[in-house]
Amino acid sequence: MSEKIAFGIDVGGSGIKGAPVDLKHGEFATDRVRIPTPQPATPEAVGEVLGQLVRSFDLPKKAPIGLTFPAIVKKGVAYSAANVDDSWIGTDISAVAREATGRKAVVVNDADAAGYAEVKYGAAKGVDGLVIVATLGTGIGSAMIYDGELIPNSELGHLEIDGHDAETQASSGVREREGWTFQEWAPRLQRYFSHVEMLFSPDLFVIGGGVSKHHAKFLPLLDLNTPMVPAQLRNAAGIVGAAAFAHRHAA
Repeated sequence: MSEKIAFGIDVGGSGIKGAPVDLKHGEFATDRVRIPTPQPATPEAVGEVLGQLVRSFDLPKKAPIGLTFPAIVKKGVAYSAANVDDSWIGTDISAVAREATGRKAVVVNDADAAGYAEVKYGAAKGVDGLVIVATLGTGIGSAMIYDGELIPNSELGHLEIDGHDAETQASSGVREREGWTFQEWAPRLQRYFSHVEMLFSPDLFVIGGGVSKHHAKFLPLLDLNTPMVPAQLRNAAGIVGAAAFAHRHAA
């Protein structure tokens, strides 16, 4: 296996997935492995899965490990917990991963990892200035990258707009629950992205999440000054972004 490899792990509420990543091309070097997320998803239980994932591959000794986590992450510590046990709050995720795998791990918020992957290898590759990646799913995830540098933990889905948490009004999950057509959903997206555009004046919006595969049905309905493009890496983004981030920041 090439030395131009890092290992990415994506911790989710239902599954924990890992794969070696070819850092030159931004793609899996071999097939990923997925292990169901233990319930409850405590640090001890998740740590066991992390170790199992890493032992599933013959990794180069110096291959860095990147780990996405569904939380606000500051210096490797979780300050929130989404779809994992609340005992993670205040826990040093990087220490748990290091003990479980025997390797140093760089930890990044899950939306930030996906966004970083799109800038490094995907829809925003080569774009200077401020890129905002928004993932439209059950909620709204976000990542902000300026000239290739991640601005972590942006949480733009929780902006207050018209007295409401934005993701409760404009997420893909809301559209599905309400049974809206794309035409009926578009005004909610317009209100949201117009507000984000006014606050940050980005150079590019990248739209991810499962609904992005239907981008042709709703992106043309939006009227913004900022270009908007669909994400490219889809389900690989978290693992690829985590690996690339680890490669850049591992020391």
